[in-house]
Amino acid sequence: MEFPAIKPKHKLQLNYLKGNDLITVPNFFTSSESKAFIKSAESLGFTHQGSLGPAKGEAFRDNDRTSVNDPNLAEIIWESGLDKLFEDIKIRGRVAVGLNPNIRFYRYKVGQHFGRHIDESVDLGDGKLTHYTLLIYLSGSPQSKGKTDLKSLGNTEPLVGGETVFYGSRNSVVAEVAPVEGMALVHIHGDKCMLHEARNVTKGVKYVFRSDVVFA
Repeated sequence: MEFPAIKPKHKLQLNYLKGNDLITVPNFFTSSESKAFIKSAESLGFTHQGSLGPAKGEAFRDNDRTSVNDPNLAEIIWESGLDKLFEDIKIRGRVAVGLNPNIRFYRYKVGQHFGRHIDESVDLGDGKLTHYTLLIYLSGSPQSKGKTDLKSLGNTEPLVGGETVFYGSRNSVVAEVAPVEGMALVHIHGDKCMLHEARNVTKGVKYVFRSDVVFA
């Protein structure tokens, strides 16, 4: 599988929404990189992913998913700028060493969403544990005021809805992050993960690149 070449990112803008626990990074992927990843994901083919819902003790989930195990892609994206973001972040004495090579792509069409849930840490063996979720929005509001070529992606309308919402104590909203093309969002997961959800998409198609930050 061929994925787009990723250029190193310099002078990234970091927006701290809740200290080091929740950070957004605008323009982490360029518009062309985002569109190329969508095409790659579509060529892999998506499979519907659902759940039994809260009545069975599960978060409601309704989206499409595909994945690939690609250590090389994970390393390229990590070294394109994420490594600098995590230079000073430690978890129980552990430092960030890279991304989970299990790369997932999510697709949300109109009416699809992911209910309130938390993300668990993953034990990758050899003392490596994931402690952060990485989401990169491949579709959403355009990065600039320039015209977005939606037809090249098979979309006829821009994305509306699909916000990622984080909750604190007593269901208070900590942050509401609207998808912006190419923007990365990283948040702590595991035992410190905030309850969060992906809201309903009402227009267009939401595409997301997903991995995890590995500590050792």
